[in-house]
Parts: sequence; C-alpha cells; structure tokens
Amino acid sequence: MTGKKVVVGLSGGVDSSVAAYLLKEQGYDVTGMFMRNWHDTTGLLEGDCTWEEDEILARMTAKKLDIPFFTVDLSEEYRKRVVDYMFSEYDRGRTPNPDVLCNREIKFDLFVKEAAKILKNYVGAYVDFFVATGHYSRIEKSVSSSGKVIYRLLAGLDPNKDQSYFLCQLSQEQLSVSLFPLGEVTKPEVRKIAARLDLPTATRKDSQGICFVGKVDLPTFLQQQLKAKEGEVIEIPKDAFTPPPYPEGLPGNDINTVTLKTICTGFRFTPQSGVIIGKHHGAHFFTIGQRKGLNIGGKAEPLFVLFPDVKNNLLYVGQGHDHPGLNRKGLFITRDEIHWVRPDLAMQPGEQRRYQVRIRYRQPLQEATLFMREAGMYIVFKKLQRGITPGQFAVWYDGDELLGSGTIGE
Repeated sequence: MTGKKVVVGLSGGVDSSVAAYLLKEQGYDVTGMFMRNWHDTTGLLEGDCTWEEDEILARMTAKKLDIPFFTVDLSEEYRKRVVDYMFSEYDRGRTPNPDVLCNREIKFDLFVKEAAKILKNYVGAYVDFFVATGHYSRIEKSVSSSGKVIYRLLAGLDPNKDQSYFLCQLSQEQLSVSLFPLGEVTKPEVRKIAARLDLPTATRKDSQGICFVGKVDLPTFLQQQLKAKEGEVIEIPKDAFTPPPYPEGLPGNDINTVTLKTICTGFRFTPQSGVIIGKHHGAHFFTIGQRKGLNIGGKAEPLFVLFPDVKNNLLYVGQGHDHPGLNRKGLFITRDEIHWVRPDLAMQPGEQRRYQVRIRYRQPLQEATLFMREAGMYIVFKKLQRGITPGQFAVWYDGDELLGSGTIGE
C-alpha cells in the first residue's frame, strides 16, 4: 500500500462506484465506506430502494474492485443536522435544500471524522487521507500572491450533470481533503466504464428525492413532526398583483439601499383582491411555484402557489405560468447566511460586483449584480426570475468557479 490513502463514500450507485475505480487506477490506496443515515420508511413512495439494498450493492462493488469496505451508522446526527433542519424550515414557510446541508454536515464533515477513526483502527495509527464522492465537480489548487494555498471549486465538465451547486456550502478546509474524480468525465462515459467492468451498479438508475432518505410523499413525510391544519386557499388575479419597480437590465452604481429593498421584495398584491377558492391542510406543506397537491379544478389555467403564509395558515395561488406573482427581479440574503467558498474574495459592505447566479440546481446561470450592505447581500438579476424561494440557496459563479452561496431570505 504505497499510494495516498482515500476513503470513497460508496452509496450503492454507479457514480461512486466508478469514482472508486478511477482513483484506484490513478494509484490511490482506496477504501470504501457506506453511510447508513436513515432507517424510517415513513412517507417513502412504494417501490423506492431502501438503505439495505444500497449497502449490499456498495459492498458488492468494493468486492469487485478488491478494496476494503466498512459501514458506519450516522443516522442520529443526520436526523439532527439535516432532517430536523428540514422540519424547522418548512414550519417557517421556507423550502430547504437538504442535499446541500447533507454535503456540508454529513459527507464532508462527519464522514471525514468517521473515516479517520476507521483508518486508524485499520492501519494501527493515524494517517493523512482524502475523502472522495461521485460528484460531478472539480477542485483546482492554486497559490495566492501572498503564498497562501487556495482551493477553487469548479463546475464539472459535463454540462448536463454539473453538481457544484450541491457543494456550495463547503469550506476551504473541506475542499483541501476532498477529491472529485468524476469532474473530468461525462455521465455516459461513467455508464460505459461501469458496463465494461461489469460493476453491480452499472445499470442502476440514479437516486432521486431527499439525500439518503429517497423519494418521498412530502406531506406524509413532514407530518412526522408538522401537524396538518386546515386553512383557506386564496386566488390572486393577475391584474391585482403590484410588482415593485423593475429597472431594465442590470442596475447601475447609483442605486441606493431603499431601492434595492423595493426591487427585491417578493409577493405583493392589492388588498382585498383575493378570492377564497378552497381549503388546504397546512400552508407549511407547500412551496412557491408548486402546482401539484392543490386539488382545485375548474380553472381556465393551472393554479400555482404564489406564497404560503405560514403565520396565518393561508395559501395564496394564481393562475398560469405567466402570473406576475411567480416572478421577481431580485432577492436578499442576510449577512449571517452568506458563505464564501473563496473567503479571500468576500465582498465588504458598500461593494458591488457582477457575477453569474443560479437559484436552483440545473438552472442556467443568470447575469446578476451583487450588492453587499451591512445587513446582507442584495442580488438583482438582469431578467425576472421565476420561483425565487426562501430557504433555497442562491449560488454565484465567476466563469466556471463557484465563489459563494447563501440562503434566500423572505
């Protein structure tokens, strides 16, 4: 065992399996580790794979690749750090992204600590090591003019599979011990490699749903902690919506904070314009832009959620994809919710910069101007954005480098 040690998170999927193979081919001393993070089947859709099957396939892959294999149970911490956070956010009327939290809190934190323990017991002494996953992203190491080592988080080369968005909360320390061997390859190439090697995961479909939980019926899943509570569904006509003033294109340097607040304001409508059209079982079970689950018919156009008012348990909806209540020009992130993957490039109050931003995975990058103020960051887009959702992550890039991220505010 002469190569640098790396512990690969084998999930039972094809991506992590091929990641382990590629690292072994590159001369690394590879160990596979499976994380058991969720046991409860409440809300899981029928036919969804359970962790037992995942573990079996991960173990079979390790045997096929002739690498050591271990299983760790992180379910207690996963519930505290990820699932309880989900419940808390939905209870506030926000829509969290558990995959981003799972990466920051579990895969690149607890996983690293557990890997260190296992290697120490396995080898007999503490050793330096990397951790690796099957994410389609890249890390580039560089040195600043002052001699400080900087780790750049870059988009994966496969434009259809780039997963840098999900890594947007990682720190320089976490990146320094991480490897992403799939960042230079495409998904079709990964499938071909797995088929050529006859890996047990070669034909397995990609996982869907909540990280380590699976595909769930969200209301049923959330009702483990959030109670159903009947409330009114209120329709807001298109002509009753009063959008704030939107400047064309990107704003200039002379824009003030009051104007920024106005531009980035979300749902606004003319008082008394709404009409009660039905009932719901809890505003906290819905998210902005949602169409399914309303169970209200007889409308000329499809109904979409415009705003779940959790405080008053009211659900505001509107007809049509083009409803103005679904579109916003900007968003706000409180200062304590801003995270810089590149802390050396962190903006200071009074600064503004133009970057490319996305507010959800796979969304094409959007031109925007970032304004840093004492209270936080305002992001104003060149074009109106559909479905800006509190609780989700806005992520900004300079070219293919991810610089930072933040949780979208109200």
